[in-house]
Amino acid sequence: MTVIEIPDEQAEALKAKAAAEGLTLEAWLERLAEERPVPGSPSVLAAAARIRELQKHVKPDPEGWTSRDYIKFGRR
Repeated sequence: MTVIEIPDEQAEALKAKAAAEGLTLEAWLERLAEERPVPGSPSVLAAAARIRELQKHVKPDPEGWTSRDYIKFGRR
C-alpha cells in the first residue's frame, strides 16, 4: 500500500467526488487509475497503427490457410 499525503481540503474534495458517484474514495481512485493510460505506454491508436504496419510484411500462407484453420486442425 502506498500512502499519499495531500491537504485535508483536497482529500475532502476527492471524497465528495467519490461519494457523488456512490463510491468509496479507494474504489473511486482505483477506477480512475484504470481509466488513465500509464505514462510511456503506447496508446491504442499507436498500437493499432503498429499492427497494421507489421501486417503489410506478412506473406499469404502458401496453402491458403488462415490462422483459424491452423488452430482448428492443430497445426502451427
